[in-house]
Order: sequence, then structure tokens, then C-alpha cells
Amino acid sequence: MPNKRIHNFGAGPATLPVPVLEEASRGVLEIAGSGMSVLEVSHRSKEYEAIHFDARDRLLRALGLDAAEYAALFLGGGASLQFAALPMNLLGGGTADYVNTGEWSTKAIKEAKRFGTVNVAASSEDKKFSYIPKSLKLTPGAKYVHITTNNTIEGTEYGWLPETGGVPLVADMSSDILGRAVDYGKFSLIYAGAQKNLGPAGVTVVVARRKWLESATDDIAAILSYKTHLKADSLYNTPPVFAIYMVGLVLKWVEAQGGVAALDKRNRERAGRIYAALDAYPQVYDPAVTQKEDRSYMNVTFRLRDANGEKEFLAGAQAAGLDGLKGHRAVGGFRASIYNAMTADGIDALVDYIEKWARK
Repeated sequence: MPNKRIHNFGAGPATLPVPVLEEASRGVLEIAGSGMSVLEVSHRSKEYEAIHFDARDRLLRALGLDAAEYAALFLGGGASLQFAALPMNLLGGGTADYVNTGEWSTKAIKEAKRFGTVNVAASSEDKKFSYIPKSLKLTPGAKYVHITTNNTIEGTEYGWLPETGGVPLVADMSSDILGRAVDYGKFSLIYAGAQKNLGPAGVTVVVARRKWLESATDDIAAILSYKTHLKADSLYNTPPVFAIYMVGLVLKWVEAQGGVAALDKRNRERAGRIYAALDAYPQVYDPAVTQKEDRSYMNVTFRLRDANGEKEFLAGAQAAGLDGLKGHRAVGGFRASIYNAMTADGIDALVDYIEKWARK
């Protein structure tokens, strides 16, 4: 590894734990005494199957889910494919309730409308998605209720899970899976792109109740069918081998950190330090999310009161080894993405920079 790594606050692909990168670098040369790189080994080989099923089992354990009740699938296409695959498999021309809390839920709603009726049960668009709606207008007999648990662009995150009256709860958890301690058993289906808390870009996980997946439609192309991938243990076609290998290594690292509960506690403390630094200088900083209970522990979004200083702020941050702080192009400003692998040194450096900038 290089002697000095910058602090990568990018929203994704995001920073990865150094021990994971070190072990992966060895796997790139040779895996499990096979004489082959993990990039070369067949996905039908015993070496890869051991990696594949270990990652699957570790993921379910990390989430506290019973493998007899839940299945974990490794798929391609990113969370964006799941915006369509979910309703394609499980909406069946019926009605689903969606809560609109930002750009990604807006895109999920657009895709779902192709396959049935979408009821927007609540939306925070009226205030530029700067809060999480607390009151939902749910549809009796809906096929499912969909939420985006963390909104990377806007910087909001659910601090609670909605009650759905027995209707399956579905979540896009791309940016806070493994980063928060919630009862994952309340969800009937979770999907998440890996490139934030799980591993590198290239694989998407779908974790779902087996019985619900069995109710999915059969009238669908095989490669897009949840049933296909459930039956084949995500080995229907060549899976993203290296990305899944990396997910397995990250999950080992999560266990070594004390599991999701320990990471949740750490993430809250670290985010709290950054928000406290911003809030201490209200004449300088303008946090995008003012309702503190809705602030994300994964993506801290803020602006300068004097927008003329943005270029200088960003240049100074980069000079200090703080990379990836530029806000999403849709909203501007700044965004510090502090996923599980962000180091304590990175948090210290960012807090120090925020305070020094305010005092200069």
C-alpha cells in the first residue's frame, strides 16, 4: 500500500478498509492455493464457490437474518436496475406505495410506473428533499411500500421505520446497509449497490424473504427474474466474481469491528462531530438538513453562507488531503460521505479543516 493515503470522502465508489485492500491485492495474484488469480478462477470452481457462499452467509449473519427465511442474491446492474426489477417481479400491475425523499426515489418511482400503479404516499420535494416525511398515506392492499433509507445527494436518513400494516416493506439501502443497527427483519426486501458500505462497484445485493420471492411473476425474462437467481444461488450466469470476493472480505472486516451495532455507534459519533463543527459556525456554514433527527450519518451535506468561497474551500480541502467533498451536481455545495471504512484520522482532519476555515 502507498505510504500515505488521502482521505476519500467520495459518495461512491467509496473508500475501502486498508486491510481489505491488502488481502484483495494478494487474491489478485493467487487465490486459495489455486495457482490462479481471483480474476481468472472459474465461477464454477470449488475455490470460487467457497468465496461465493461464504459471502452470502456472512451477509445474512451481519444483518441478523435467518437463512431459512431470507435469501441473499448477488446481481449486476446496480441499484438502478432494481428500480425496474422490483416492480417487474413483484408489482404485477397492482399498486405500490413509494415515499419520495430524493433523486434516487424519484427514479425508482418513474420505473415502477411502467409496471403498475404508484401511489406517492409522502414526499419531501416541497422543501427540496431536506427532511424525511413523518406521515404516510398508504394504500389498503398495496403490493409493497418502498422507501430509500438514506439519501446520498440530499443528506437525509430515516431514523425510524414506517409501520405498513402488514404490507411488505422494501428499501433501497445502497448507502447505509451495514452502517446502521435496525431490525432488518422488518423488511421483506432490501437492495443495495455495493460501492458504498459493501465493497467495490460491480455487484448489487438483494436480500429478501424467500416466501415473497416465490410469489414473483413467472412471466419475465429469465435473467431479470428473482426466481431464476434464487433457484441458482446467484450462479445462473457468470456473477461479478471479483466484486463478490471483495464483499466477502468487507464482511469479514465488519465482523472484526464488532459487527453492525458497533459500526452504528461509531458512525453516529463521527457524524455528530462533523455536524457539531458546522453548527458551531452558523455565520459560515449552512447545513442542508436543519431537522437534526433527519440528518444522515453517512452523507453530511452543507454549503457556505458565502457561495463565493466555495472554490477556495474545495481547493484548500484537497490541498489538505481531503478528497471527494464536492456536492452532487444536482444540489451543489459540499458533501462528506463517511461510510464504515472512513478512518478516525479522516474525521479528525475534516473537523479540523471545517473549524480552521471558519476561524480564518
